[in-house]
Amino acid sequence: MNLQQIGQQAKQASYDLAITDTTTKNAALEAIALELEANVAEIVSANQKDIEAGKAAGLTDALLDRLLLDETRLAGVIADLRSVKGLTDPVGEEFDSKVLENGLKLCKRRVPVGVVGVIYEARPNVTIDIAALSLKTGNASILRGGKETINSNLVLVKHIQAALEKAGLPKTSVQYIENTDRALVGELLKLDKYVDMIIPRGNSGLQKFCKENSTIPVIIGGIGICHLFAEKTVNVEKALAIIENAKVQRPSVCNALDTLLVEADIADTFLPKLAAHLLPLGVTLVAEEKAKAILGDDAKLAEEGDFSREWLSLNLGVKVVADLGEALTHIREHSSEHSDGILTNDYTVANKFINSVNSAAVYVNTSTRFTDGSQFGLGAEVAVSTQKLHARGPMGLPELTTYKWIGTSDNLIRS
Repeated sequence: MNLQQIGQQAKQASYDLAITDTTTKNAALEAIALELEANVAEIVSANQKDIEAGKAAGLTDALLDRLLLDETRLAGVIADLRSVKGLTDPVGEEFDSKVLENGLKLCKRRVPVGVVGVIYEARPNVTIDIAALSLKTGNASILRGGKETINSNLVLVKHIQAALEKAGLPKTSVQYIENTDRALVGELLKLDKYVDMIIPRGNSGLQKFCKENSTIPVIIGGIGICHLFAEKTVNVEKALAIIENAKVQRPSVCNALDTLLVEADIADTFLPKLAAHLLPLGVTLVAEEKAKAILGDDAKLAEEGDFSREWLSLNLGVKVVADLGEALTHIREHSSEHSDGILTNDYTVANKFINSVNSAAVYVNTSTRFTDGSQFGLGAEVAVSTQKLHARGPMGLPELTTYKWIGTSDNLIRS
């Protein structure tokens, strides 16, 4: 594939999209939704080929779950697409306006980033999410999914591009790198003449490779080693329901719970109730020595590195900590700074936790499963950023824009 040509086409499309009005962009999103709805059978059939190939290749249950795009999930993704359509378009918004003493009027105006390159793995829904969010914000996108999603993604992009043409927008507004050769990832990371932002959505190896090899700014995120800390004043029954939701509802995603920290004062009573609640649901408790001593045969002993793992399964790390201080120390050492929370009835302790935990999303008496663009009211998300600059947490529409200074005056010159 000629990535230089793809880059050139994306850059040219970005110029057109930058001056496309909201009504036209919304019409394009609706056209994509209708096109996908008209071709559900073809899309699901293509996805089934990927599922079968994934099983033959020995993909884990977690990856197969991420890969699945059946009728129900496709309907949900299309609903998210229409939610994006209904959101306020941030492009053109003006803020931080002021008038200087010399009469110069200044403001910042939101504008598209330009061309966004997204590298992702077994998530065909990301193809639709990225296309929708990029188009709404006037950005062109270059997508590179993993080989395990190739059949699904090729069909999705075919229909997305068909809808774009029907809506009168360049089909090159959304392009897909069809060749699965990994060498092309390295080549994409060097297209700084055309691409303005790289977003890798995948494992730590992919993100590390992008950080070390890209000449384009990289947004890092999407890896979740998520914690909940059960503090001594916690309401046990309510906490167990939250823990269950965070761990069991969908264990294969980045905002699922990986480690539960339990304050020592309540460990003897809390942990047996935890085991009684979670073991019938298929959860395996992986406990450090203090927790293992309480749980006995209801848990397996944790091995070195277990508390730095994103489980993506029904395994749950369990550790007894002396107090808030030890809980914070553990989280700082092991968290990926994605989503962490505290279960407590002490507002003062909760506020200390909020101020001390350096994660993109911090929760009080709430499941970590809410760290999601749709759940946050963003319509969808391009990624969950765990870094601090430009964007943090679920990246929706504003995070796919930048701004320019606008200065106007009555023929003002600098003295």
